[in-house]
Amino acid sequence: MIKINKAIVVEGKYDKIKLSNFIDGVIIETDGFRIFADNEKKALIKRLAERNGIIILTDSDAAGFKIRNYIRNIAKDENVINVYIPDIFGKERRKDHPSKEGKLGVEGMTEKVLKDAFLKAGIASHETENSEKKQITTLDLYNDGLTGTDNSKKKKYRLLSYLKLPLRLSNSQLLKLMNTFMTYEDYKEAVKAVSDG
Repeated sequence: MIKINKAIVVEGKYDKIKLSNFIDGVIIETDGFRIFADNEKKALIKRLAERNGIIILTDSDAAGFKIRNYIRNIAKDENVINVYIPDIFGKERRKDHPSKEGKLGVEGMTEKVLKDAFLKAGIASHETENSEKKQITTLDLYNDGLTGTDNSKKKKYRLLSYLKLPLRLSNSQLLKLMNTFMTYEDYKEAVKAVSDG
């Protein structure tokens, strides 16, 4: 079991059940889009974020990102740790059909994939000397052809796939996440790998 002191916000009860298998901590469900009208739950999330910060883990489809962004606004972004699952196509066992976008949600991920996602977000890992660590910047993304060119979108998608991250990440989300779980040298190796491939 991984002991986590921050509350984790997920979309639904099956996500909560999945995480409860290996996480010892508070897990809050948004009940999908019902969070938009649930003032009591919004107040709870805001309180938890102010007190100790929260972790958001939603599906990597459009609905998941919409819910994630809404929660970030409630909680004030500086009190939020985002955990992202990769884009993996398939269907959850309990469902008759895949989701609209055909991607597995949190409940469909293996425990290993979820643990890796938490580690990439800097949760359950040891802190290192982050202040001395060379940061990956917007200029690096530009210089490496991941922004600002006709082919940059494709190259960025190849990098996101290589790193097993959702394709919907904005550049700022990508930078924040990469600077959490990888070194500058790891980043340059990943860029080389997607450029050579």
